[in-house]
Amino acid sequence: MYETLRDLRAFDHERAALLAPREATRAEIERIHASEYVDAVEEASRDPALDYGRWGLSHFGDTPPFAGMHEASLLTTGATLAGLDEVVAGRLDVSFNGAGGLHHAMRAHASGFCIYNDPAIACGLLADRGMKVAYVDIDAHHGDGVQAAFYDTDQVLTISLHQDGRTLFPGTGAAGERGTGSGVGYSINVALPPFTDDLAYTRAFDAVVPPLLERFAPDILVTQQGIDPHFSDPLTHLQVSTHAREHVVSWLVRTPHPWVAMGGGGYSLDAVRRTWAMEYLLMLGLPIPEELHDADPPVATGEGRRHVDRLTDMAIREALAAAF
Repeated sequence: MYETLRDLRAFDHERAALLAPREATRAEIERIHASEYVDAVEEASRDPALDYGRWGLSHFGDTPPFAGMHEASLLTTGATLAGLDEVVAGRLDVSFNGAGGLHHAMRAHASGFCIYNDPAIACGLLADRGMKVAYVDIDAHHGDGVQAAFYDTDQVLTISLHQDGRTLFPGTGAAGERGTGSGVGYSINVALPPFTDDLAYTRAFDAVVPPLLERFAPDILVTQQGIDPHFSDPLTHLQVSTHAREHVVSWLVRTPHPWVAMGGGGYSLDAVRRTWAMEYLLMLGLPIPEELHDADPPVATGEGRRHVDRLTDMAIREALAAAF
C-alpha cells in the first residue's frame, strides 16, 4: 500500500501527513487488557519457547508467541493512538493505521492473530474523555473483542458487518448479541450470508449504519477496515469488491465526525494493496485511479441472487430490531 500511494504521490498532498508511531504505554494497554495478561505477553516476548496456551498464545494455534511480540504490539497500538491524538487535538480530520485493527484480542486472551486490541483501546480511551464513540467494523470476521469490551455500556456503539459466525471464525456476531445492562441495544451485528456481493453488502450498510449513527450522534467515529470481505480473499466467503468499499468509505468520509481508522484482516495481498490505497485517497478527497479498482467483480444471479438477498434482508431486519 505504501509504495502504491508513494508512486501516486499521495503523500505530497497538502492534507497528507506521515506520523511516526510511538509505543503505547502500559496504562493504555491496561485500559482493555488484564495486567497479568500483559505480564504474560512480555514474558512470551522474552522467551517464546515456553507454554502460554492459557493466554491464547499457542505454537499450534492462530496466534503463536514470538520474540519481540510485546514491543511490536506496543508500536502497532501506539501508531493507532498517535493518530488518535492528532484527531482529538483537531490537527487531523482522520487518521489511518493500516497495521492496526486487531479486533479479536480479549481482555486476557490473544486470538485471531491479535495480541493487543488497539480498536478497543482507542474506543476506551476516547470514552474515558467523556466522548460518545461510534465503532464501525467492516472486516469479514466479527469484531468480537471490541464488542466484548463495551458490551455493558451505552457510551460506545459497536456495529459489525461480517460473515455469519455460523460459517466463519470466530463463530460469534449474531443479531441477538445486543449487550447487557445499560449496553442493551448498543452492540449491533449484521451477520451476512456467504457469497454476499456488492449489491447486497451496500444495501446492508446503507440500511443499518447511517440511520444508527444519526440516532446515536457520536462525538467521534472509530473504524476497522479489514479487506477480507474481498471476493479474492482465501479465508472468507464474501464477494465484496473495491466498488462496494468505495461506496462505504465515501459515506464515512462525508460524515461530520472526527475519525480514527484502522486496517484489519486481509489475505489477498493485491486486494489489500489496492483497496487500502483507494481508501486513503478517498480520505484525502482525491480521485481514484482506475487501476486500483476490480475490473469485473462478481454479481450473484438467478437462485443465488434470491438466496443472498433473502438472507441479507433478514440480517438487516434482525440488526435493526436489536438496536437501541
